[in-house]
Amino acid sequence: MCVVPIEPRPLNDSERVVLEHLLAADFAGASALRSQLDHTEVVATWGAGSVSVDLRVAGLEQQPALPSTPLPLDAPVHDRSGEYIGELLLWAEGGTTLSALEYAWVTDEMPTSLPSVDQIQLTAD
Repeated sequence: MCVVPIEPRPLNDSERVVLEHLLAADFAGASALRSQLDHTEVVATWGAGSVSVDLRVAGLEQQPALPSTPLPLDAPVHDRSGEYIGELLLWAEGGTTLSALEYAWVTDEMPTSLPSVDQIQLTAD
């Protein structure tokens, strides 16, 4: 992964829809994370053409950096024929502040867009 910082920008439509879908799962802290969506910005991509992004929640008081960890979600992605093609991971700094959206794929080609929510089989761990 080669993180490429960008000028902070609002979430695009597909990022917003996927994040809303992931945060609809029932897990500890989901409600607080949902409340951050309107203030979440993309601050980096995970390389040229990558749909994985680093996030920042604007307006939150700066805290000492805490490790980012994946949230307790199982979000496998399947193509239109039902074949497993990857998974989504949502990361949070200290478990409380959105920090990244990762699309980990198992196909030969890197995905060029996030999956539609009907391709994500979401469950909370």
